[in-house]
Amino acid sequence: MTDLRTRPARVATPPAAGRTGPLLALVLAGQFMAVLDVSIVNVAVPTIRTDLHASGAGLQLVIAGYTIAYAVLLITGARLGARFGHRRMFRLGLAAFTAASLACGLAPGTGWLIGFRIGQGVGAALMVPQVMSLIQRTLTGPARLRALGLYSAVLAGGMAVGQLLGGLLVSADLFGTGWRPVFLVNVPIGLALLAVAGRLLPDLPGDAERRFDLPGLVLLAAALGLLVVPLVLGRELHWPAWCRLMLVGSVLLSGLFAAVERRIARRGGQPLIAGRVLRAPGLLPAAGAIFLIMAGFAGFMFAFALHQQAGLGHSALLAGLLSGPVAVAFGAASLHWQRLPRRLHRQLPVQALLLVAPGYVLVGWLLHRGGPVGPAAEAVLTVLGLAAGCAYSPLFGRALGRVDPADAADASGVMVTVVQLGQVVGVALIGTVFLGQVDYPATAHASGHALLVTVAVIGAGVALASAFAHRTRQTAP
Repeated sequence: MTDLRTRPARVATPPAAGRTGPLLALVLAGQFMAVLDVSIVNVAVPTIRTDLHASGAGLQLVIAGYTIAYAVLLITGARLGARFGHRRMFRLGLAAFTAASLACGLAPGTGWLIGFRIGQGVGAALMVPQVMSLIQRTLTGPARLRALGLYSAVLAGGMAVGQLLGGLLVSADLFGTGWRPVFLVNVPIGLALLAVAGRLLPDLPGDAERRFDLPGLVLLAAALGLLVVPLVLGRELHWPAWCRLMLVGSVLLSGLFAAVERRIARRGGQPLIAGRVLRAPGLLPAAGAIFLIMAGFAGFMFAFALHQQAGLGHSALLAGLLSGPVAVAFGAASLHWQRLPRRLHRQLPVQALLLVAPGYVLVGWLLHRGGPVGPAAEAVLTVLGLAAGCAYSPLFGRALGRVDPADAADASGVMVTVVQLGQVVGVALIGTVFLGQVDYPATAHASGHALLVTVAVIGAGVALASAFAHRTRQTAP
């Protein structure tokens, strides 16, 4: 058996300069669709309930089925890409996602819709890890940093556009189709991407000698499933005993997974997540910071949207518009932070996070009396988004910057899982904090007070993220 520690890395030849732009546009469009589908469905829930006569539990699973499958299978998707080729897995995942989107749009009942949403999550889990792996294996230097900035912008933009686009599509009620266009909108985009994917994606060789760590795959998927399911469903179900038992089971299986992986490595095997990947300079502290940043950002977007719609009586469309500045600023800063003077780059993530933490609290203070979201709050939200983007994107570059190209798929799987779990945990825990402070229907003042308490918790998490970010300074380019 070939020893992976001595086997030379397969480094792809970078694509010609003229092909880099179309390649990035293709893979990031696929990423954008996957992120969009996390939030676009939320605003369609009332219409789905009426049209399909769905129960509360059924609606929860319509929303959560996608997220659960997506989060649990991301690392598996990364390993499949490394084994069979990123081009093949991206196209397979895109095709599955597009077909499942069509099926969701045509679903005749709640059960069918839940099943097709899980299918969407499986497709996304096959497709999304290949995006980062392709960036890692085909781009170097400034081109890679710019691509990582675009990747960050897509993550932020997808979260904001999802709610806004969902509100537009449902309000338009195109041809009397109600909620169905929030799924069907993916179909023409997916077909267009499939039509050009074969020509634009580089044919990077898979590692035929790399074996599957089936015990690791099963244990990790089970551990993540036991974590994500109660986090997604527990708040709505008031944390029943089975949710708490699943969380305990997740901890136990995570420990068993770590033990099995160490045993496989000692025997000279090929563990699912190689120790050398986790030992890459800067990866673990950057991952910790990114997890907390995304948990705070996703949790804030959830609480802020709920405050606007349930507390202030805003429509989903207006809430999306007022939430736009923070997400747009996050994406813009992620893309353009390198234009700042180079002498600032080394300390930029730490300083930015030390600005973000009080920024959340200031937003809460401005809105805690239940007043409208005025220009002052919007200005603070914009600055907050800019600072968060100036922290997130450099940290992502530091996490992956010193990973060996041969380990790009594994490192990418770890990082996209960290990002997704950060969003899931953020919405679940921050949402619990927010809803624990107020019972809806409630007055605008009570909702504003709940938002203030919530952003104080978010600020504390971001302050902790700055401590992780401080440990990545030595890996700054």
